[in-house]
Amino acid sequence: MQKTALLSVSDKTGIADFAQFLETQNYKILSTGGTFKHLKEKGINVTEVSEVTDFPEILNGRVKTLHPNIHGGILARRNDENHMNTLKEMGIDTIDMVVVNLYPFFENADKDLSLEQLVEFIDIGGPTMLRASAKSFFDVTVITDSKDYELVKAEIEKEGDTSFETRKKLAGKVFNLTSAYDAAISQALLNDKFPPYYTISYKKDFDLRYGENPHQEAAYYTSTVSTGALKDFIIHQGKELSFNNIRDLDLAWKVVCEFEETACCAVKHSTPCGVALDDDIVTAYQKAYDCDPISIFGGIVTFNKKVTKEIAEKTNETFLEIIAAPEFEKEALEIFSKKKNLRVIEIKNQLKNKMQLVQVDGGLLVQDLDLDFSNDFKVVTEKAPTQEQMDDLKFALKVIKHVKSNAIVVATNKQALGVGTGETNRIWAAQQAVQRAKEKTDKGLVLASDAFFPFRDVVDFAAEQGIEAVIQPGGSIRDKESIEAANEHNIPMVVSGMRHFLH
Repeated sequence: MQKTALLSVSDKTGIADFAQFLETQNYKILSTGGTFKHLKEKGINVTEVSEVTDFPEILNGRVKTLHPNIHGGILARRNDENHMNTLKEMGIDTIDMVVVNLYPFFENADKDLSLEQLVEFIDIGGPTMLRASAKSFFDVTVITDSKDYELVKAEIEKEGDTSFETRKKLAGKVFNLTSAYDAAISQALLNDKFPPYYTISYKKDFDLRYGENPHQEAAYYTSTVSTGALKDFIIHQGKELSFNNIRDLDLAWKVVCEFEETACCAVKHSTPCGVALDDDIVTAYQKAYDCDPISIFGGIVTFNKKVTKEIAEKTNETFLEIIAAPEFEKEALEIFSKKKNLRVIEIKNQLKNKMQLVQVDGGLLVQDLDLDFSNDFKVVTEKAPTQEQMDDLKFALKVIKHVKSNAIVVATNKQALGVGTGETNRIWAAQQAVQRAKEKTDKGLVLASDAFFPFRDVVDFAAEQGIEAVIQPGGSIRDKESIEAANEHNIPMVVSGMRHFLH
């Protein structure tokens, strides 16, 4: 008995070769619109769907496969006598294979299109045929991905048909695709920060060697509907990226993107270990390096400006895992090429994400990303900071947004010199940060805290250690005590009015 395959694809990659193979296997081939024309031009004996439905394509192709002669042939259960008798009575032939990929909504969702233009990329007939075929995987082979043509060809050549396990797997790929497709459409149209059902649409870019530890499997996915800094980046050289590489790169890139000035950030184990600004990029790197010359070894370094030959020569003096920037001089790339394992990454896209997702067991936490920065700084002490101190306080506060709580950053001259992170006790974090900073200098140091001071102890400690100005969000019922402490020590305190916890 001759089998029938329906081919209707937006992506024509490999479809003509696959159709020619099906011809050799005595398949009758049905097709629609552009696919019909493409196959006809390739000399393939193909029947237009309208001949089966006895109904023309209408509404500019919006309706062509939504017909009982098509869906009856797909959905009929071959082992159900009533189903088969119905097909016989209605003169409907079974359809044994469906090859469909969808209108390119993913590719157009983030383009500058009007709503009317975007809606035209929403596929209706394609997902309907795919879902019908996937439901009927006991009898129907359904293909959504041109990469699966070879698998199907091999099984048909060897066994005369696809195996049950293959049909089941291909059906699963259908629902995986259509759920992501519908999620992308929902995101584009709903424009609801917290919708009733939280659906997101991501496509796998590549498998990773392993996850956070070698016994954990991992893969990297990117958004189907929007750009972002870590989508479509260019890897100029180096080893494969790991799970930890990508996570740390994301953090390091977000830090340098906080600043308009030339910025350098070094990250180790999901924590900034060096951040600095300077008009000269080499000096910015040296200042970031000097914050923690030990931790930067094997770390990740990012710049928000073009990497020059000079900075390439300088960074090559230290073992680094990754160097990332928006642009590289040709001579810089030549210098980096001497270190084959060093990953050199060019990031062209702007930061895009505005929401943060944290998975818990059985649930998902969703919140705005911490993108804001205070515009309401208030000096709450008798002594006000100098302009230079104020600039350093704001610099430290931008760094602290990316440091795990409790977080303290000590800085001077737009250089983070001490980073206290992840402590359960704020005074411990302050001790770490101040101690590390004073190993380099005891002049001009300012201190930033990501949270208010519940007691005056941090202010007392900071003053004893020579800290010259302090910034904190304020909001404690004991704010008055901290302010009084700062006044007693004659150091300025600034309140930002905005907390930046990063747990």
